[in-house]
Amino acid sequence: MQLGNVLYFLVWAGLIFFMMRYGCGAHITGHAHNHGGSHSGGSWMPPDKAVDPVCGMTIATQGAKSSIHAGHVYYFCSANCRDKFEAAPASYARSESSSQQEGHHHGC
Repeated sequence: MQLGNVLYFLVWAGLIFFMMRYGCGAHITGHAHNHGGSHSGGSWMPPDKAVDPVCGMTIATQGAKSSIHAGHVYYFCSANCRDKFEAAPASYARSESSSQQEGHHHGC
């Protein structure tokens, strides 16, 4: 292999390492800065309680059924409520979107 080829690959490897460590890929490798979300110690923690968007019941999130829609995590009191939500998420998420703070969506 020629020296030029080796240098070419080293430059690209260095650039990829830099982006994964400090750029948009930092959240994948666990090096992202806290952007005001509900991060503690670099990892996302669910809230203790949430409101089921289908029936309105306040539930403990630990052990609750959950679903992700449009980058937000929703918690449900039962599999039945989760199934109703997943069949038509827009009809339930729309009314919940303004007060929904449980989920965290990170974009570069």
